[in-house]
Amino acid sequence: MARKSKKVESRVIKPEHIDPKRRPREGPDGLYDPANPGHRWERPLQAPGRMQVDFEERVDFRRLHEYRLARTRNALAGSKLGALLVFDQYNMRYISSTVIGEWARDKLTRWCLLTGNGEPWVWDFGSAARHHKIYAPWLPKNHCLAGNVGLRGAINPRVGLFEEAAREIKDILEQEGVADMPLGVDVVEPPFMFALQKLGLDVRDGQQVMLEAREIKSHDEITLLNMAAAMGDGVYQDIYEALKPGVRESEIVAMATKRLYEMGSDCVEAINAIAGERCSPHPHNFTDRLIRPGDQAYFDIIQSYMGYRTCYYRTFTVGSATKAQIDAYKKARQWMDDAIAMLRPGVATDMVARMFPKSTVIGFETEMSAFGLNFCHGLGLGLHERPLISRLNSLKDPYELKAGMVFAVETFCPAKDGVSAARIEEEVVLTPNGAKIITLFPAQELPIANKY
Repeated sequence: MARKSKKVESRVIKPEHIDPKRRPREGPDGLYDPANPGHRWERPLQAPGRMQVDFEERVDFRRLHEYRLARTRNALAGSKLGALLVFDQYNMRYISSTVIGEWARDKLTRWCLLTGNGEPWVWDFGSAARHHKIYAPWLPKNHCLAGNVGLRGAINPRVGLFEEAAREIKDILEQEGVADMPLGVDVVEPPFMFALQKLGLDVRDGQQVMLEAREIKSHDEITLLNMAAAMGDGVYQDIYEALKPGVRESEIVAMATKRLYEMGSDCVEAINAIAGERCSPHPHNFTDRLIRPGDQAYFDIIQSYMGYRTCYYRTFTVGSATKAQIDAYKKARQWMDDAIAMLRPGVATDMVARMFPKSTVIGFETEMSAFGLNFCHGLGLGLHERPLISRLNSLKDPYELKAGMVFAVETFCPAKDGVSAARIEEEVVLTPNGAKIITLFPAQELPIANKY
């Protein structure tokens, strides 16, 4: 006997019922909050391929844009500032989702303005502003302007570019109703700041507001950071296989740099390569030194994928390892494991800092002179973000860890032979259940490359 079908009433949607903040993918009953990081802690951390595809969701870049801008708006609203004027390229990318060549990173010739009431304004290098009008539809076309204040003095300040730019900024602040409120600035050339102050603007520190905004990474940001870490995993396999007597530190750097760009890196900022007698103290560079049998050698891969960075150390010995080298590695690994075990939401940063050795334990007189050897630092668009945890600062200014933070944990231990040293670094995502390591090249025990 056939079932009687129920009559389904057609749902009528009227224009006044449409909410522009509602997203179809959320369903008709769910409102989309752009500042929600959308973490999926019940799933493994994703490291998909670089290509976009139509059969699975990977990184949603428009969602990433909206999240970063919403985080900035919320941080600005919680401050006493009326607007943010940023020159730091990481802050500019975070707010406006624009970027040009890495050569611009230290030129202070691109800047971005965001008021509490408006959309981002972008001043860029010549034709780049016109490019954004075509290829960055998330920005209002009339908010992309050409800008130049002299390329760090190459154009003499007598030309008046600083004053012209300051007037332009003040006009926008007046139009958007915040000219009487303090203006937050991150990094700036002194003449630009003086020009803003001459117009009566109250210039304050805006960098802390931006670091607060960038502190919690969204699902998309964590995915990009994990993809960047996966690139480092592959390069360390190449280094492990290539590390033989007669190879120069610089050749390893060249090989790693080439491989990273082949994988899709948009910036290889640095590859530290240190071997043999150069290991202690840590020089933070590379040379053309030849690798020799029995050398301890450590490397740091500092690069970015879609702007999101790695800071990823690994230590090897070449052919064989001495007891002094193995012992140093075990100590560095123990400090690493002790620190990672403490990393949980709600834990104060001073408690983590106490897991690291005092400066005197590794042969340094002060915490300042030992800084950067045993510590944690946030990772994102910048290499050093929040949280930054060390004995230098965290015992004086502790704060609480939160789920969604991503940071690197670094340890260093000099060997008793006076020249060797172990250097390890793990990148971690702070989940509600603790730290999840995303740097996966094996590092629990000292790797011996091309063992004899």
